[in-house]
Amino acid sequence: MDLRPQDVLVALKIALLPRGGRPTYASLAVSLGMNASEVYYAVKRAKAARLVTELEMKLSVDRRALLEFVIHGLKYAFPAERGSMTRGMPTSYAAPPMNSEFAPTSDPPPVWPSVEGKVRGIAFSPLTKNAPKAAKLDKNMYELLALIDGLREGRARERQFAEKEITARISKRTLRGSQG
Repeated sequence: MDLRPQDVLVALKIALLPRGGRPTYASLAVSLGMNASEVYYAVKRAKAARLVTELEMKLSVDRRALLEFVIHGLKYAFPAERGSMTRGMPTSYAAPPMNSEFAPTSDPPPVWPSVEGKVRGIAFSPLTKNAPKAAKLDKNMYELLALIDGLREGRARERQFAEKEITARISKRTLRGSQG
């Protein structure tokens, strides 16, 4: 069974949920802009990859495995692609929290293409087509996905910062009220 980008998205969302919660496939679907059957199969594949576990009908993530995959494998399994100038939603170093850490450059910022986008920049492929929708619904998810994009194709300092922040957010759960 092959792992897909949306499987990682679902695992990340489960990691952001409060401990002890019992997310349903339907609630995960709504919070990620997916349908329940997509979430069901994403969880099934993530469980096969040992990123997600289920005990007593409660989904949780193996935080160490998820961190290892996100930090060391994601950029190889799901590489970022850049495109042409477009409107979209800022990501990587152009989005929070990285945009407060790194000074803007004269280069156009990376953006997830979107007709609703307010920023003009270079198209940057999101982890999955649902990532921008999930990011709009949850600030913590947006920041986590932008950090992941910093890992997928950032410069050395950006990757180092992103790795530190992702580790803190997934393993230590230093979140400011995740929604969804």
